[in-house]
Amino acid sequence: MPRLVMKFGGTSVATVDRIRNVARHVAREVRAGYEVAVVVSAMSGKTNELVAWCKDASALYAQSEYDAVVASGEQVTSGLLAIVLNEMGLKARSWQGWQIPIETSDQHGSARIQNIDGARLDAGFRCGEVAVIAGFQGIHPETGRLTTLGRGGSDTSAVAVAAAIGAERCDIYTDVDGVYTTDPRVVPKAQRLERVAFEEMLEMASLGAKVLQVRSVELAMVHRVPTTVRSSFDDPDDARPGTLICDEDDIVEQQIITGIAFSKDEAQITLRRVKDKPGIAAAIFGPLADANINVDMIIQVVSGDGAATDMTFTVPAADYERSRAILDAQRHAVEFERIEGATDVVKVSAIGVGMRSHAGVAAKAFRALAEKGINIRAITTSEIKFSVLIDAAYTELAVRTLHSLYGLDKA
Repeated sequence: MPRLVMKFGGTSVATVDRIRNVARHVAREVRAGYEVAVVVSAMSGKTNELVAWCKDASALYAQSEYDAVVASGEQVTSGLLAIVLNEMGLKARSWQGWQIPIETSDQHGSARIQNIDGARLDAGFRCGEVAVIAGFQGIHPETGRLTTLGRGGSDTSAVAVAAAIGAERCDIYTDVDGVYTTDPRVVPKAQRLERVAFEEMLEMASLGAKVLQVRSVELAMVHRVPTTVRSSFDDPDDARPGTLICDEDDIVEQQIITGIAFSKDEAQITLRRVKDKPGIAAAIFGPLADANINVDMIIQVVSGDGAATDMTFTVPAADYERSRAILDAQRHAVEFERIEGATDVVKVSAIGVGMRSHAGVAAKAFRALAEKGINIRAITTSEIKFSVLIDAAYTELAVRTLHSLYGLDKA
């Protein structure tokens, strides 16, 4: 029998009534002939509550104990869903990450999955059992301690389980009915996409789209797991197909630009009059890397006399003050005149595999933004996307301009 992994997020399992609705979605797929594994998140708001309890207990709590506490939210949900499925007449049991086991690294709070042994799940499938798996968690095989995968980790759990058991696909159920060309709250004409290439979805997820967690898309792409984004709030007996994330070769008609993403979690830092000599870039970005601060959109402008340079780059807004403090501590090694910065900026990106075979795609956007009076602070490009850094006040205007420019209003 074909296998299917279904993942349900926190809003989908926020109450027992919603868990009953989830069970109806599961029952539909069982009736369709699938062996089903269900991965669940904690009920909406519960993880935040558990985190707050840890902080209230101690400001310097051990990360291993933090994981033991926050992993309990998914344990509750998996048990409740198994109870409801059994009440409906479907054979089901709950699984915690350590029981399968889902083996991870020992980096508590942001562990990475290293191996999943699907033998126990296989045995359950042969007995006609639905596996209800607590997402977001695993176990470090050497220490035997519970680990968690970081926020959004249930998506990663689901895709990893799908790869491990050879599932036909992985369905991620959320509070939206698919992946849109951009945020419908900003552009009411945004269209739901039928299919998106793995690479495009990876760029969208990393550039601000909140539909899927980045690591889950990476896993899906590496293991070639077709992944569908669907709505858990659809009628289980008349559910819409959602958006399929798949290989580029499986998309018949590919637009030049597939979607417009934006991220408000950006801050700009500029170092003025940096001495222009070998090793300066390493002296600037090495300490930031050591502090696990992600740097993006680097621009270097050398002065006319070649003696000094201005270095501009972006960091996550949450790391802005920490980045400035680290750079201040490096002032003598880097030999810059002063630091300037801004947090009222936003990164707007256009993504599409069609950019590979079309010239002038970005230039067209730059002209359109200029005509709207939008100044570009920084630019970064790759084979299938370009991003511009602009003043936050122009976010909606820029997104709408690019969305219309590339014909996505009628996608």
